[in-house]
Amino acid sequence: MTLKDKFNEGDKFAKSIGAQLTEVFEGYACAELTVGENHINIAGVCQAGVIYTLAEFTFAAVANCHGTLSLGIQNTITFIQSAKLGDKLLAECKEVINHKKLPYCDIRVTNQDGELIAAATGLGYRMKEDFEFDVLM
Repeated sequence: MTLKDKFNEGDKFAKSIGAQLTEVFEGYACAELTVGENHINIAGVCQAGVIYTLAEFTFAAVANCHGTLSLGIQNTITFIQSAKLGDKLLAECKEVINHKKLPYCDIRVTNQDGELIAAATGLGYRMKEDFEFDVLM
């Protein structure tokens, strides 16, 4: 099984909101989601938790792409502007440091026009357990 498929099928929460990994390479992942009615909050814009989940989903793929189970221990996110109904959101995560214990990544979430919606960072902790998959994509 590919890492991409393992995450797309195995991350039940990300799957339930419509998040889908589209690319996974060593040190890089991309995911997308189209903002639907079920993502809209009381203010009429996309719930921040949806955007955070999309960003964290890509971080999880990158942190685990080296074959060691890695869990997020600190993530920060700054929301730059709101996403609206129908927006196609794209999250891109890039590994900054592939540390043996503490991988660190930068994540950007943009809309279909390339406008920055949110910027995030992720810090992971690598466990002493293998994370098995056959290939990345």
